[in-house]
Amino acid sequence: MPIIIALDKLLAERNMTSKELAERVGITQANLSILRSGKAKAIRFSTLMAICEELECQPGDLLRYEK
Repeated sequence: MPIIIALDKLLAERNMTSKELAERVGITQANLSILRSGKAKAIRFSTLMAICEELECQPGDLLRYEK
């Protein structure tokens, strides 16, 4: 998929586990894992907003497009 998810990088930079982020955002670890692996077909804007708030980032820091 040409959309790259940089979630692992952001989590590492903030010394946060995916479990901790999932709890703070209010999604399951399984759903966060699907997002982290790049296998997600979609993401709700409310989830994207919550992730950006917790990681103090912009959507462009989390998502990028590559051909």
